[in-house]
Amino acid sequence: MLNLVKVVIADDHALVREGLKTILKSQPGISVLGMAENGEEAVRLCRRLNPDVALMDLSMPVKSGVQAIQELSGEGRTKFLALTAHVEPDHIFSALDAGASGYVLKTSSSKELVMAIETVMEGKVYLAPDISAEVAKGFLQKERSRSSDSLDSLTDREREILKQVLAGYKNREIADLLVISIKTVEKHRSNLMKKLGLRSKAELMAYGEELKEKGVFL
Repeated sequence: MLNLVKVVIADDHALVREGLKTILKSQPGISVLGMAENGEEAVRLCRRLNPDVALMDLSMPVKSGVQAIQELSGEGRTKFLALTAHVEPDHIFSALDAGASGYVLKTSSSKELVMAIETVMEGKVYLAPDISAEVAKGFLQKERSRSSDSLDSLTDREREILKQVLAGYKNREIADLLVISIKTVEKHRSNLMKKLGLRSKAELMAYGEELKEKGVFL
């Protein structure tokens, strides 16, 4: 990481917060701006400090991590990493749909945590290896069949936007990259989601994994 990454930690357990702080402070490219013990405090802290990354525990009192991410998503530059013990697809989908750019397990190593922070800072989505399998499993359980005809129905612009979304870029970043308005990006994204029969960001990401497994390139 070339630039100093500013981080906020939100977890309702003091030992976890302090442990994460110790791990991250040992990294030369990371600075811990502050810590929160519940979702409501996390929202206030992120709005005041505008960190680059917020590590967000999903199960917190007053306001859950998912609620906090959902409330803050799109307000500033902050990227959110869900940090939790939950591996169930429902929890994963909820966090990603709320606006999380990554999902890391509390059993992950410190090396993986740093890798996750670096990944989301690059504008990509990070999923812990075990989580990737759970996302795919949850997606397949929906028994949604999509043929290549669905992908072929996309316009060139919709395919380009799909490619950028699957690469982890947000609507504003895609708009800047393609030199179009955010509303245009949102319209194309909505259209391609309907054509592919997708209803959420989590389903879209799982669809991207499905394309990669099939060797389909956009």
